[in-house]
Amino acid sequence: MEYEQIRCERDGPFMIVTLNRPDKLNAYTGQMGAEITDAFERADRDDEVRAIIVTGAGRAFCAGADVSGGAKSFDTSGSHGAGVFSSAGTRSGRFVEAIFNCRKPSIAAINGPAVGVGITMALPMDVRIAARGAKIGFIFARRGLVPEAGSAWFLPKLVGLPQALRWCLSGRVFEADEAHKGGLVSEVVEPNELLNRAKEIAHEMTAETSAVSIALTRQMLWRFAGAPDPFELLDIDKPMSIERGGHADVREGVQAFIEKRAPAFPGKVSQDMPSQYPWWRGAQKQ
Repeated sequence: MEYEQIRCERDGPFMIVTLNRPDKLNAYTGQMGAEITDAFERADRDDEVRAIIVTGAGRAFCAGADVSGGAKSFDTSGSHGAGVFSSAGTRSGRFVEAIFNCRKPSIAAINGPAVGVGITMALPMDVRIAARGAKIGFIFARRGLVPEAGSAWFLPKLVGLPQALRWCLSGRVFEADEAHKGGLVSEVVEPNELLNRAKEIAHEMTAETSAVSIALTRQMLWRFAGAPDPFELLDIDKPMSIERGGHADVREGVQAFIEKRAPAFPGKVSQDMPSQYPWWRGAQKQ
């Protein structure tokens, strides 16, 4: 896919995805959603990519959906509203699935305003950091809409139900420091340090870890965080640990520990996932 509304670049083992409509404050369209979907699916397939960083061009991360169509911007009976919710293909609405299912960790580097879909798109990512001065808002109730992109599921998991209710029911815009205090972002940094800090975090997560272990771990944590008890997980993690125990990754991890050196894990996400993966209902083997 040729990208028009995002940029997608490689920086060593990291894929940097930049929302790229700076003249519109990177306002979201269905086409942008389709391009984000494609970028994450590409990263998922590419064993050379270890992590994805998402940021925005110019002074915004994403100032919400494109409302340049006026009062009918969300009315799909018109061309503008249809373009907000879809694109020439059928992939725009799948960006949440693509981010959530991606076997590589992702980081949102929120460099400026992130409002509406501009912040909900960051919720399925594993880490969120923000530039000082960035403004965030779950403004749906103030537009007559409802929280979208799965945010009514993601947000309470990340910040707790009371905080999610407070932000969503008021629909107000708040500062990055409040997002940090509420647990939505893990840290607030100076704007000129944001991207480098995101790369540092990506390096921490990938430099001495197994790509296969990371892929499995993020799915286990996300998918079992709300489980009512640990028993289904116990049925999965024991046989998975036994199967992984015979893999070259584990031999290398133990040997590197004994020899006091950094490990060089040989396992590839594209071909070394254990037989238990994916374990959830309706999933297709990859």
